[in-house]
Amino acid sequence: MSDQLGWKVAFGAPAAMERLGLARPLVAPLAASGLLGSGATVSLAGWTRPVLEVEVAIWIGSGLGAAIELVDIEFPPDDVERILASGIYHRHVLIGPPLSAALDDVTARVTCNGATVAGTDDPTPLTGPHEDVLDAVRATAGRDLRDGEVVIAGAVVPPLPVAPGQRWHTDLGRLGSLDVAFTS
Repeated sequence: MSDQLGWKVAFGAPAAMERLGLARPLVAPLAASGLLGSGATVSLAGWTRPVLEVEVAIWIGSGLGAAIELVDIEFPPDDVERILASGIYHRHVLIGPPLSAALDDVTARVTCNGATVAGTDDPTPLTGPHEDVLDAVRATAGRDLRDGEVVIAGAVVPPLPVAPGQRWHTDLGRLGSLDVAFTS
Protein backbone atom coordinates (compact mmCIF):
# COMPACT_ATOMS: atom_id res chain seq x y z
CA MET A 1 0.00 0.00 0.00
CA SER A 2 1.27 3.45 -0.89
CA ASP A 3 2.16 5.98 1.77
CA GLN A 4 1.36 8.79 -0.64
CA LEU A 5 -1.49 11.08 0.39
CA GLY A 6 -1.07 13.43 -2.54
CA TRP A 7 1.38 16.12 -3.61
CA LYS A 8 3.12 19.16 -2.22
CA VAL A 9 4.15 22.20 -4.24
CA ALA A 10 6.78 24.74 -3.21
CA PHE A 11 8.91 27.59 -4.50
CA GLY A 12 6.06 28.85 -6.71
CA ALA A 13 6.62 32.54 -5.99
CA PRO A 14 8.07 34.28 -9.05
CA ALA A 15 11.18 35.41 -7.13
CA ALA A 16 11.85 31.88 -5.84
CA MET A 17 11.41 30.34 -9.29
CA GLU A 18 13.76 32.92 -10.81
CA ARG A 19 16.38 32.41 -8.07
CA LEU A 20 16.36 28.63 -8.59
CA GLY A 21 16.09 28.84 -12.39
CA LEU A 22 12.72 27.06 -12.47
CA ALA A 23 10.09 27.14 -15.20
CA ARG A 24 7.47 25.83 -12.76
CA PRO A 25 7.21 25.23 -9.00
CA LEU A 26 8.84 22.20 -7.38
CA VAL A 27 6.56 19.21 -6.76
CA ALA A 28 7.09 16.21 -4.47
CA PRO A 29 4.94 13.36 -3.16
CA LEU A 30 3.13 14.11 0.11
CA ALA A 31 3.52 11.21 2.54
CA ALA A 32 0.47 10.08 4.51
CA SER A 33 2.78 9.07 7.37
CA GLY A 34 3.37 12.76 8.16
CA LEU A 35 -0.34 13.57 8.53
CA LEU A 36 -1.37 15.07 11.89
CA GLY A 37 -4.73 16.21 13.22
CA SER A 38 -5.55 19.76 14.21
CA GLY A 39 -4.47 20.41 17.78
CA ALA A 40 -1.39 18.17 17.51
CA THR A 41 1.71 18.85 19.58
CA VAL A 42 4.97 18.37 17.68
CA SER A 43 8.41 17.85 19.23
CA LEU A 44 11.12 19.90 17.54
CA ALA A 45 13.91 17.74 18.97
CA GLY A 46 16.51 17.18 16.25
CA TRP A 47 15.10 19.81 13.88
CA THR A 48 17.54 22.29 12.29
CA ARG A 49 15.33 25.24 11.26
CA PRO A 50 11.62 24.45 11.82
CA VAL A 51 9.13 26.46 9.81
CA LEU A 52 5.32 26.56 9.57
CA GLU A 53 3.68 27.17 6.20
CA VAL A 54 0.01 28.11 5.94
CA GLU A 55 -1.40 26.60 2.75
CA VAL A 56 -4.54 25.88 0.79
CA ALA A 57 -5.22 22.19 0.21
CA ILE A 58 -6.79 21.39 -3.15
CA TRP A 59 -8.83 18.19 -2.77
CA ILE A 60 -9.19 16.81 -6.30
CA GLY A 61 -12.88 16.41 -7.10
CA SER A 62 -14.03 17.71 -3.71
CA GLY A 63 -13.09 21.32 -2.97
CA LEU A 64 -10.57 23.31 -0.95
CA GLY A 65 -9.35 22.95 2.63
CA ALA A 66 -7.06 24.60 5.13
CA ALA A 67 -3.55 23.19 5.53
CA ILE A 68 -0.42 23.68 7.59
CA GLU A 69 2.85 22.16 6.45
CA LEU A 70 5.72 21.79 8.90
CA VAL A 71 9.12 21.79 7.26
CA ASP A 72 12.69 21.64 8.50
CA ILE A 73 15.05 23.72 6.39
CA GLU A 74 18.09 21.53 7.00
CA PHE A 75 20.26 23.13 4.29
CA PRO A 76 20.16 26.32 2.18
CA PRO A 77 17.47 26.38 -0.51
CA ASP A 78 19.84 26.64 -3.46
CA ASP A 79 20.22 23.06 -4.77
CA VAL A 80 17.05 21.90 -6.55
CA GLU A 81 18.04 18.21 -6.67
CA ARG A 82 18.85 18.15 -2.97
CA ILE A 83 15.62 20.00 -2.14
CA LEU A 84 13.58 17.44 -4.10
CA ALA A 85 15.47 14.51 -2.55
CA SER A 86 14.50 15.83 0.90
CA GLY A 87 10.81 15.90 -0.05
CA ILE A 88 11.10 19.69 -0.17
CA TYR A 89 11.98 19.77 3.55
CA HIS A 90 8.67 18.08 4.52
CA ARG A 91 8.14 16.75 8.06
CA HIS A 92 4.38 16.94 8.80
CA VAL A 93 1.11 18.23 7.41
CA LEU A 94 -2.26 19.11 8.93
CA ILE A 95 -5.14 19.22 6.45
CA GLY A 96 -8.73 20.28 6.98
CA PRO A 97 -11.65 18.63 5.19
CA PRO A 98 -12.64 19.68 1.66
CA LEU A 99 -15.21 22.46 1.60
CA SER A 100 -17.09 24.22 -1.16
CA ALA A 101 -15.43 27.60 -1.41
CA ALA A 102 -13.97 29.70 -4.18
CA LEU A 103 -10.34 30.75 -3.93
CA ASP A 104 -11.58 34.37 -4.04
CA ASP A 105 -13.27 33.70 -0.67
CA VAL A 106 -10.08 32.56 1.07
CA THR A 107 -8.31 34.79 3.56
CA ALA A 108 -5.59 33.83 6.03
CA ARG A 109 -4.96 35.05 9.57
CA VAL A 110 -2.19 33.48 11.64
CA THR A 111 -1.61 33.85 15.37
CA CYS A 112 1.19 32.62 17.63
CA ASN A 113 0.40 32.44 21.35
CA GLY A 114 -2.59 34.69 20.68
CA ALA A 115 -0.74 37.46 18.83
CA THR A 116 -1.42 38.04 15.13
CA VAL A 117 1.77 37.44 13.12
CA ALA A 118 0.64 37.20 9.48
CA GLY A 119 -2.32 37.49 7.19
CA THR A 120 -3.48 37.96 3.63
CA ASP A 121 -6.68 38.52 1.70
CA ASP A 122 -5.17 36.98 -1.45
CA PRO A 123 -3.76 33.45 -1.19
CA THR A 124 -2.08 33.41 -4.63
CA PRO A 125 0.89 35.87 -4.79
CA LEU A 126 3.34 33.32 -3.35
CA THR A 127 1.84 30.26 -5.10
CA GLY A 128 0.65 31.54 -8.46
CA PRO A 129 -2.77 30.60 -9.84
CA HIS A 130 -3.97 27.24 -8.60
CA GLU A 131 -4.47 25.96 -12.15
CA ASP A 132 -0.73 26.51 -12.71
CA VAL A 133 -0.04 24.63 -9.46
CA LEU A 134 -2.15 21.69 -10.66
CA ASP A 135 -0.47 21.77 -14.09
CA ALA A 136 2.93 21.47 -12.37
CA VAL A 137 1.69 18.48 -10.36
CA ARG A 138 0.24 16.77 -13.46
CA ALA A 139 3.54 17.32 -15.31
CA THR A 140 5.52 15.79 -12.42
CA ALA A 141 3.09 12.90 -11.91
CA GLY A 142 2.89 12.20 -15.63
CA ARG A 143 -0.85 11.67 -15.35
CA ASP A 144 -4.16 13.28 -14.51
CA LEU A 145 -4.86 13.73 -10.82
CA ARG A 146 -7.37 11.37 -9.22
CA ASP A 147 -10.41 12.18 -7.11
CA GLY A 148 -9.46 12.08 -3.45
CA GLU A 149 -5.84 13.12 -3.96
CA VAL A 150 -4.82 16.29 -2.17
CA VAL A 151 -2.37 18.95 -3.31
CA ILE A 152 -0.99 21.42 -0.81
CA ALA A 153 -0.40 24.42 -3.02
CA GLY A 154 2.41 26.31 -1.26
CA ALA A 155 2.60 28.96 1.45
CA VAL A 156 0.04 31.77 1.26
CA VAL A 157 2.05 33.96 3.65
CA PRO A 158 5.84 33.86 4.01
CA PRO A 159 7.03 30.78 5.95
CA LEU A 160 7.05 31.36 9.72
CA PRO A 161 9.85 30.13 12.03
CA VAL A 162 8.56 28.15 15.03
CA ALA A 163 10.00 27.34 18.46
CA PRO A 164 9.19 25.18 21.49
CA GLY A 165 6.45 26.57 23.71
CA GLN A 166 4.51 28.15 20.86
CA ARG A 167 0.86 27.50 20.01
CA TRP A 168 -0.19 28.44 16.47
CA HIS A 169 -3.68 29.05 15.12
CA THR A 170 -4.40 29.50 11.42
CA ASP A 171 -7.77 30.71 10.19
CA LEU A 172 -8.40 30.44 6.46
CA GLY A 173 -11.87 32.00 6.54
CA ARG A 174 -14.40 29.79 4.77
CA LEU A 175 -11.87 26.92 4.71
CA GLY A 176 -11.78 26.68 8.50
CA SER A 177 -8.94 26.74 10.98
CA LEU A 178 -6.13 24.49 12.23
CA ASP A 179 -4.02 24.52 15.40
CA VAL A 180 -0.60 23.13 16.26
CA ALA A 181 1.74 23.44 19.27
CA PHE A 182 5.47 22.79 19.64
CA THR A 183 7.66 21.29 22.35
CA SER A 184 11.44 20.80 22.56
